[in-house]
Amino acid sequence: MERTLVLVKPDGVQRGLIGEVISRLERRGLKLVALKLMRVDETLARRHYAEHVQRPFFRGLVGFITSGPLVAMVWEADNAVKIVRQTLGETDPAKSPPGTIRGDLGLDIGRNLVHGSDGPESAEREISLFFDSQETLSYPRSTDPWIKEP
Repeated sequence: MERTLVLVKPDGVQRGLIGEVISRLERRGLKLVALKLMRVDETLARRHYAEHVQRPFFRGLVGFITSGPLVAMVWEADNAVKIVRQTLGETDPAKSPPGTIRGDLGLDIGRNLVHGSDGPESAEREISLFFDSQETLSYPRSTDPWIKEP
């Protein structure tokens, strides 16, 4: 079973879209295994966006992610990273198809509502930045047989 990090960024929180994001991921069949509302400080933001440190937009990323509260979540499923990224849509909402979170709810690449890990390795790294191992749960769901064949 694969896990991935999803963040509802400050713009999504301010627009009241937390429930919409959670609902879409749950309806897709993913299992929520960790959730918290939090403020990201500059240290965490720099670690989260470390691969972009040399890019001209790095300061803007850090400034935005620290500008207000966000919701950090861990979702679980076979191929969780791929399924979450399909559900979120393209990074640029203008290029996201209708039916995706960004395609339906976003307009601007700088305010694209959500973050999803881009691969299994980055998911592990990002989850460890936002959650201690005791904060993620493993549990059976009674609906699992209705979502995925055994």
